[in-house]
Amino acid sequence: MEPVSWKREVIAGMLREHGITPTHQRMEIAQVLFARQAHLSADQILAMVNTRHAETSKATVYNTLRLLVDKKLVRELIVDPARIVYDPNTTPHHHLYDVVSGQLTDIPAGEIEVLGLPQLPPGVETEGVDIIVRTRSRG
Repeated sequence: MEPVSWKREVIAGMLREHGITPTHQRMEIAQVLFARQAHLSADQILAMVNTRHAETSKATVYNTLRLLVDKKLVRELIVDPARIVYDPNTTPHHHLYDVVSGQLTDIPAGEIEVLGLPQLPPGVETEGVDIIVRTRSRG
């Protein structure tokens, strides 16, 4: 993915292209997500947004993240039952997750080969395959 200058006009245009009204709070949340290109939790996003403008509620962050996920602008990753992060990289890729440090690293899709998928029930199709390789240091 090419680096993008995430200016307000670019973010507003991207939101509009996906049918999202670019409110001030949505713009701030998107700025945090896309400018950093990192795997961030909702609480991290809330803290970063409120560092700049202490007016965004936790509910607004969660509602905006749900909207961005629904519009396929970000991916929601459940790395363990207690940790959900949002990934602005929507190109096909997988993840390496260090269960001790919590570090999450992208793995290019071509570095993992999926040899087959289970038979799906009638009337459904595969939307994607997300692989999270969980690691920890030996010893």
